[in-house]
Amino acid sequence: MKKQLSVIKIGGNVINSETELDSFLSDFAELQGLKILVHGGGKKATEIADSMGLEPKMIGGRRITDEANLEVVTMVYAGLLNKNIVAKLQAKDCNALGLSGADANVIEAHKRIVKEIDYGFAGDIDQVENKIISLFLNAGITPVFSAITHNKKGQLLNTNADTIAAEVANSLSVDFDVELIYCFEKNGVLKDVEDDESVIECINSKSYELLKSEGVINQGMLPKLENCFNSLQNGVGSVILGKPELIRDRNNKHTRLTL
Repeated sequence: MKKQLSVIKIGGNVINSETELDSFLSDFAELQGLKILVHGGGKKATEIADSMGLEPKMIGGRRITDEANLEVVTMVYAGLLNKNIVAKLQAKDCNALGLSGADANVIEAHKRIVKEIDYGFAGDIDQVENKIISLFLNAGITPVFSAITHNKKGQLLNTNADTIAAEVANSLSVDFDVELIYCFEKNGVLKDVEDDESVIECINSKSYELLKSEGVINQGMLPKLENCFNSLQNGVGSVILGKPELIRDRNNKHTRLTL
């Protein structure tokens, strides 16, 4: 029987709130079993870029990363946020290890090919070294991934954190029974973004296409759910989305995805 593994991605406004982040990390530290944390941080990167006079550009929920903004996201994601999270987890007796994709060559990517849009130094993942990550897990170490990968030619790349969570989950599903959880400030996928109680409790691939065509699911939620369905098709056993409290109490409202 495969061991249970939880791959949890935290993002949205939770990352920007010290109180909410600390509460989430307490719950994460107490979560039993093997676990991996993947964090975003786009809003913090945007704040710092603004303070430096850089104007972040977003298209379809994805960041356009020029050379100057790559420096900012690397400093914020792999430095400031990642190490603060690791330090907080250590204080909560969770033996965490902060990682970018370049560390131990765990996530190799390539610069996104230019089609209609040039995303700059955005990375699309080629492979995840599941054996290395498994070594960390089996040694009692909890990996904490930032949203930075590399191309093994010395170039760092900004990679969507939702995608990293999905690809890490997919790769490890060979050896583990993987549950993928996306935590953010909403109760789940909403019918009405202004009404946090309008949670769509279950979405399958057919209803997803309908919700897209109706414009219910759009912008930043699109790449998130694309990653979710990709994971279900690649061996991940369960995918759910909701508020951070979800990892402590599964009775909280949330959205579950199925094929």
